[in-house]
Amino acid sequence: MVEEVVAELKAAETRFLTGENFYAQHFLGAHQLENGTYVFRVWAPNAQQVWLVGDFNDWEDNLPMALSKESGIWEIETKQPKEGDLYKFKVRKQDGRELFKIDPFAIYFEKRPGDAAVVYTIPNKKWRDGLWQGRKKRSNQFKRPMNIYEVHASSWKHHSDGTPYTFKELTKELVPYLKEMNYTHVEFMPLMEHPLGRSWGYQLIGYFALSSYYGTPEEFQEFVEACHLNNIGVFVDWVPGHFCINDDTLPYYDGTPTFEYADPDRARNIRWGSMNFDLGKPEVQSFLISSAMFWIEMYHLDGIRVDAVSSMLYRDYDDGPWTPNHEGGNRNFEGYYFLQKLNAVIKLAHPDVVMVAEESSSETKITGMIETGSLGFDYKWNMGWMNDVLRFFEMDPLYRQHHFNLLTFSFMYMMDENYILPLSHDEVVHGKKSLMHKMWGDRYKQFSQLRTLFTYLMCHPGKKLTFMGSEWGQFLEWKYDEGLEWVDLDDDMNFKMQHFTQTINELYRTEKALWELEGSWDTIKIIDADNTNDSVLSFIRQGKTKKDFLIVVMNLAPVERQNFAIGVPYKGTYTEVLNTEMAEFGGTWTKHNQDCESLPIAFKEFEQQIQTIVPALGTLIIRPDQINTRKSKKVSK
Repeated sequence: MVEEVVAELKAAETRFLTGENFYAQHFLGAHQLENGTYVFRVWAPNAQQVWLVGDFNDWEDNLPMALSKESGIWEIETKQPKEGDLYKFKVRKQDGRELFKIDPFAIYFEKRPGDAAVVYTIPNKKWRDGLWQGRKKRSNQFKRPMNIYEVHASSWKHHSDGTPYTFKELTKELVPYLKEMNYTHVEFMPLMEHPLGRSWGYQLIGYFALSSYYGTPEEFQEFVEACHLNNIGVFVDWVPGHFCINDDTLPYYDGTPTFEYADPDRARNIRWGSMNFDLGKPEVQSFLISSAMFWIEMYHLDGIRVDAVSSMLYRDYDDGPWTPNHEGGNRNFEGYYFLQKLNAVIKLAHPDVVMVAEESSSETKITGMIETGSLGFDYKWNMGWMNDVLRFFEMDPLYRQHHFNLLTFSFMYMMDENYILPLSHDEVVHGKKSLMHKMWGDRYKQFSQLRTLFTYLMCHPGKKLTFMGSEWGQFLEWKYDEGLEWVDLDDDMNFKMQHFTQTINELYRTEKALWELEGSWDTIKIIDADNTNDSVLSFIRQGKTKKDFLIVVMNLAPVERQNFAIGVPYKGTYTEVLNTEMAEFGGTWTKHNQDCESLPIAFKEFEQQIQTIVPALGTLIIRPDQINTRKSKKVSK
């Protein structure tokens, strides 16, 4: 039996050193053995000496660890620690300097500003989300609706004393809100341990630890389970490209480049004031892939959004000096192959987990099969769509006719990748203004355009993501250290905007034409993208059957269009199912347009047309009611 354990530990050590240990947290870090004994292991191959220090020995260096020279892993077994004790490793670096360092594999830390690890065992949970998991395995995520509510966990709501909600409290309030608002998924900005709230979680120190600022691991498990019981998926952002620069955390862990590149120019991330992982180092690959697998399995996550993929793909992405690769180009081959390996490993173990890339360039194929040369992600954030569309909506309508391509250019490339259309946190901070504040005109016109923007988001091919607070048109920029401006909902316009978002979310979730054929050009047919003089865009979203389609008509000018002609594919009657200018949403319309009978008058490539009123700065969604899908023989012009 002892020989089997020794062999298993040796195999785990070997897999870690070769980049093939995807459960490295079971070997490294702190683990409770029998009879109250704990074993601690840490990888510090070039350290002169490492000690275990903590509450249990008054932080003295009287617990020296033993080094395995073959692996560079230090180890100690001791009965001194107990659950809840704080600990670190005291490392005598190669240059003789001694420094307390965190445990890279710790699963829980003390509350900041401290950063000591906690001796902590997450109890085995008996999950109750089997129905959700089974349904997820049987369904095709690409042919299902995906409408993501992006959340910063500690600033969604605050208590009256200024303290944020924990996940125990978010389970009681956020989960019902997600269900009520008809979102299909929630995505959290990074939840892993980070020492500075101002980094929003993108400067990590604990890649296996839920930040204690948000509560306990058990509370987050309960939150995810509650989401699944309410048919809501859970995604979390994850940051494998760079890490926190604080000296007592991961940087130069043993006094030499350990987690970072040996080349100082590649190790330093000047733009973000952080350090870059050496993604070609086998031990780092084991560390990072184990982290992703841990979050997926420990918390039953439905997806991971990998942050800042461009920074891992291109050597010249940062602001500082850079060295070309062996071919003389800017490709970061280590990052490229690491990302392929990451996706291959996760998809092999969990084919139904959604892998998303936040990537801003168009030089690398991001989504699709790895065998075709892509990175193997399921989805890519469409940053081009986001930037173009927001520029357009900020523009005075007087000039929109000259820049209509900002609204329509995405139709040229929308099938190049599997896209998520993001209206994310990055667009509502640092003086960029909130989505509501970006909109042109007075307050009434701003709400009108925000409703039209959200309708375009829901009707354009691609999955959807909006940041918290945007759903009711919060005017102030997001503040990471304060709760959202929930008091806004006392205002009738904000309240009606929230109701509109709830309505358009429900329409997206239930109308198959908006997602059933997604990923195929059959999902969309442009009616008219050339009416720049009127600034009106019209297109069709198509479902699997001929009769299952929706007509979308967007008026981007502050002028109502009377008797406006719209090409339709079939003879028959058409019914308005959504008008963004209805009074219930904050507009002035009290009645919908009457049903339209098609006329046998050609409109571009269509043999029939309908005529209706399109509200100023408003959008109509029209559904066929009684139609004849057989082609007409006679068409007048």
